[in-house]
Amino acid sequence: MTATLAPTTVRVPAEAHTPRTLLPLLHQRFRRDRVQLLAWIAGFALLAVVGNSAIESTYGTESQRVEVLRLAGQTPAVLMLRGTPQGPAADAFQYFLLFAFLGVLIGLMSTFLAVRHSRAEEESGRAELIGATPAGRSTPLVATVIEGTVLCATIGVISALGYLLGGADPEGSWLAGGALAVTGIAFLGVGLFSAQLMRTSRGANGLAAAVVTLSYVLRGLGDATGTVQADGVSMTAGWLSWLSPIGWGQAVAPFSPQTGQLLWPLAPGLALGAVLVLASLWMQAHRDVDSSVIPERAGRLTAPRSLSGPLGLSWGLQRNAVIGWMVAGGIFGLLIGALGETMLKLVQAGDSGAEGVTETLGNTLSTLAGPGAEGSFIDLFTAAMFSLVGIIAAVGTVQAMVRARQVEASGTAEIVLAAPVTRLRWFGGYLAVGVFTALLVLGAAVLGAVLGLTRSAGLGDRAASVALAGLAQLPAVLLLLAIVALVFAVLPRTTIWLAWVVLLLAIAIGQFGGLLGLPDAVRDASPFAHTPIVTAATAATVDWSAAWVMLGFALVLSALAAVLVRRRDLALGG
Repeated sequence: MTATLAPTTVRVPAEAHTPRTLLPLLHQRFRRDRVQLLAWIAGFALLAVVGNSAIESTYGTESQRVEVLRLAGQTPAVLMLRGTPQGPAADAFQYFLLFAFLGVLIGLMSTFLAVRHSRAEEESGRAELIGATPAGRSTPLVATVIEGTVLCATIGVISALGYLLGGADPEGSWLAGGALAVTGIAFLGVGLFSAQLMRTSRGANGLAAAVVTLSYVLRGLGDATGTVQADGVSMTAGWLSWLSPIGWGQAVAPFSPQTGQLLWPLAPGLALGAVLVLASLWMQAHRDVDSSVIPERAGRLTAPRSLSGPLGLSWGLQRNAVIGWMVAGGIFGLLIGALGETMLKLVQAGDSGAEGVTETLGNTLSTLAGPGAEGSFIDLFTAAMFSLVGIIAAVGTVQAMVRARQVEASGTAEIVLAAPVTRLRWFGGYLAVGVFTALLVLGAAVLGAVLGLTRSAGLGDRAASVALAGLAQLPAVLLLLAIVALVFAVLPRTTIWLAWVVLLLAIAIGQFGGLLGLPDAVRDASPFAHTPIVTAATAATVDWSAAWVMLGFALVLSALAAVLVRRRDLALGG
């Protein structure tokens, strides 16, 4: 007589977002991100504290602010960069100048955080390990949503407190903070949804950053085509602005006496974030681990000869991104050339008060261009706008070293270095692509600006000053690349987040330090603060000594980074 064993059924515990599974993941996220979170919060706190005092010192009287706003209402370039005027009060003026920039910052912060804890976790294999526990596959995403929402709400509170400390209207202050927080929550959903669509964290970050950029552009186009109100110092945005989460936050108009405070524009941002989070949860539950909605494109059967060396491999991995940054630089340069002449004609066609308007806006452009900037109105505009081109070039350049860290963390670098490839050649390939990116972006911007100036009188002189203005941005960009390369060599596991922190601090301090009234000692910490100011009036006498010093530092730091990369072990994982 033989015994038979009854079949056993293995019961897998149902996935449930209970405190027992959710709280450990929340603790892990806040502990892992503590330095990044504190850095982001400190940065927004700094902008909140100094914003109002900077407005009071730079635009001390209401008459000055009225002059600037009236000219801004006739100048599409200013509206695209800043937003729609909402009145001459100091708090409304601050909201007009800073909200669009803060919207981009909190958008990038939210999307990077979302991708870091979703698609990047799948790439590393950690998501599969957590999915094998009772937490399941969806609980980590819920934890990410909670972390991101708490961070956005904290930054919103800090922004509101900054307005309150400056004496702003309490209701408007909390509404302004809420608009910033809701903008971040909307982009948190964008980041999570992008992580479901794309196969790699690099692709997800690229798609999410493109959405943030597109939102800024749509908001800018909508503002540039808006309608000036009867008072001449407030506007309503065009319909394109309503396609942008940043535009929704701006439409709240927390300090506008013309339109009044509006609460309902917060609803689209909350709805977008909620819909994208729910869609991400559904896709997470119905797709395979490490798969994506948009599959990777199949590669060639045979590799081209350009991939036979580390430089070609580095270029192949980053080619599309570099081309994208180059196109962005070219378009921005074209706008500089075309809109600069338009601004000049608007000022010259002004009324009897145009002289005061020109002086006030000229002082603003001098502040944006850099300390000691001087020259005609269009020269100051060109110099100020090329400082923003430097930002585009710096972002694309730093991305090259971030890519090197991603390759190392994934283990791909270990495979490459197992071949007869030295670490110096491998590291030098990414460094070279970073330098090449800076040259391409700045060159495309110069070419675009020259094309935009074709209607201008004295084209030859202005084209020469434009070329020098583009060249002047190169040393600061290369110095930032070298600093990030040194971080990669010394603290490889912190490279990705620390690179962006360094870049954002350099941008905020160097590009907006004068506008925010920061002391010179603080501004000197940014490479952008030492960029030579080139205008047609100073092209022959401009002091290039600071540029040579920055180039020297860039070479020394790059060489030091190369030596240290050769001496340290590979750091796998994030």
